[in-house]
Amino acid sequence: MTIFNDITLLITHYNRSKSLEQLLKTFAALEMQFGNIIVSDDASNPQHLNHVKELQQLFNFELITAPLNRGLGNNINKGQDAVKTLYTLYIQEDFIPKPKFVEKLKLAHQFMQQEPDLDLVRFYAYFKYPFLKDIKGGFGKVVFKSLNIWEGYRKFYVYSDHPHLRRSNFFEKFGRYKEGIKSDRTEYKMMMQVLSKKPKVYFYENINELIDQENTSQEPSTVKRNFWRNNNSFLVDKLREVYRYLRFNIDLVIYKLKG
Repeated sequence: MTIFNDITLLITHYNRSKSLEQLLKTFAALEMQFGNIIVSDDASNPQHLNHVKELQQLFNFELITAPLNRGLGNNINKGQDAVKTLYTLYIQEDFIPKPKFVEKLKLAHQFMQQEPDLDLVRFYAYFKYPFLKDIKGGFGKVVFKSLNIWEGYRKFYVYSDHPHLRRSNFFEKFGRYKEGIKSDRTEYKMMMQVLSKKPKVYFYENINELIDQENTSQEPSTVKRNFWRNNNSFLVDKLREVYRYLRFNIDLVIYKLKG
C-alpha cells in the first residue's frame, strides 16, 4: 500500500459512472491510498448518479453534487473548494492510471515537497511538450518563451486539465476556473491565467507511459468539438496553426496586462 496522506484525489464526473467505477477500481488495485477522495458531479442523470452513490458506499469517497449542470469550470471549482489537504491530484473520470504511475506520483510528490515554487506536475497529454529541460526520473521542466516566432503554438499548452498534481491553494495564484462557458473555453482561459503568472511546471516526457484515456462506445466523451477543431485537412490544419499562434500571443499579452 502506498499512502499519500497530504494528497486529495479530485475526480470530476458527468454521466460516465462506469468509467468512474473503472478508475476507482484501478486505484484500489494499485493499492494507492489518499488523504481523501472527492468526486465532483455535474448534475448527472439519475441512472448515473445512483450508480455513483452505490460506488460511494464501496470506495468511501466524498460526493459533491449539483442541482443543475453548470459545466466543467463550476465542477472543478466546487470540487477544489472542498479539498483540505496540501496537494490535489486532479483527474477526470475517463482516465486510467498504469502501474508505473505509482512510483512517478511518489517522485512528483517529492518535487512538490522539496520545491515550494513548483506549481504543477503533469502526467499526460495528447502531445509531448516541445521544450523541456531534463530534471529527474523522466520529468522535464517546461521552458516557455512567448515571443520566439519559430516555436509554434503548442508551447502555450503549459496548463491542461489532463491529470496533474498541484498545490491545493492553486486558486490563490492563478484564479478560479471560468464558469458558464464551454469546457474547451474554460480550459483555454485557465491556460492563459496560468501562463500569465509565469508558472513553474514539470511534465512527464513519455506521455503514454503513465495514464490511458478510455472513451468507450457505451460512455463516449461528453465534449462536442466543432468542425474547425475536428477537420484535419492540410489547408484547415495550416490555417488553424496560424490562427492559434496569433490568437494565443495576443491573448497572453491581454492576460498579463490584466495582472
